[in-house]
Amino acid sequence: MALTTLALDGDDTLWHSETHFAVTTERVLDLVRPWVDGDAATAHLLEVERKNLAVFGYGVKAFILSVIETVIEVSDGEVPAGRIHEVVGWAKELLDHPVELMDGVAETLDQLAGSYRLLLITKGDLLHQESKVARSGLADQFDAVEIVADKDTATYRRILDRHGIDPAEFVMAGNSVRSDVAPVVELGGWGVHVPFHLTWALEAHDGAGLADRVAVADGFAGLPAALDLLAARAAT
Repeated sequence: MALTTLALDGDDTLWHSETHFAVTTERVLDLVRPWVDGDAATAHLLEVERKNLAVFGYGVKAFILSVIETVIEVSDGEVPAGRIHEVVGWAKELLDHPVELMDGVAETLDQLAGSYRLLLITKGDLLHQESKVARSGLADQFDAVEIVADKDTATYRRILDRHGIDPAEFVMAGNSVRSDVAPVVELGGWGVHVPFHLTWALEAHDGAGLADRVAVADGFAGLPAALDLLAARAAT
C-alpha cells in the first residue's frame, strides 16, 4: 500500500522549542540555589510537571505554573514575591520568543508537497501553538493543522477518521518517539523519528517494538530519504 499522507510535529521538529525551555530551567536552578542543589531541584521540578500534566497539560503556561509550585515548595515558602514575578516574566519571554525554523525545513517541505498530503499535528497550549504556526510562515504548506492537548492513540484515531485517512497510508514524523511515533505505529501507521539533541525527560521512550515501521531521519533534510525507506517497506 502506498504512503499518501505525512503529518509533521511542530515543536523541535519544524521549529526550536526545548532549547528555550532549557535556558529558563537554568534560570530556575539559579533562583533556588540558596535552598537546594541543582540535581534535587531538577528532580523536584520534573516530578511536579509529571503530577500536573493531567491538570495543566503541555506548554509554557503549564511549565511556568509547575516552576512556581516547585520554587515555593523547595524554598519552604521563603522565596520573595518579587522573584515569583520574575518567573512570570520568563513565561512571557517564552511565549513571545521568535519562531526559529530548523535547518532545511522550508526547502524540504517544498520537496515533500509534491508527493504527500501534508498535515501539521502539534500539541500544547492552543493560543501559543496557533501563534507559532502563524509566525512560522508555514501554515499554507499544510492541508490541515491540528492542535491537540495530547498525542495518544485516541487522538490520532480521531484525526485520521476526521480526514478519512487509512492508518496504513499514514506517516507521522517528529522528534518524540513517545508522542510522534509510538501511538501511530500502534494504530497500524508508520513513523519517522527526527532526533533533536534535547528531549524533555517526560517524552522519553526506548523505541522497543517499533523498528520495522519506523525510520530515523538525519535532520529534517533527511526526511525524504527516511520516507523512501518506509515506502519500500510498505510496498513489500
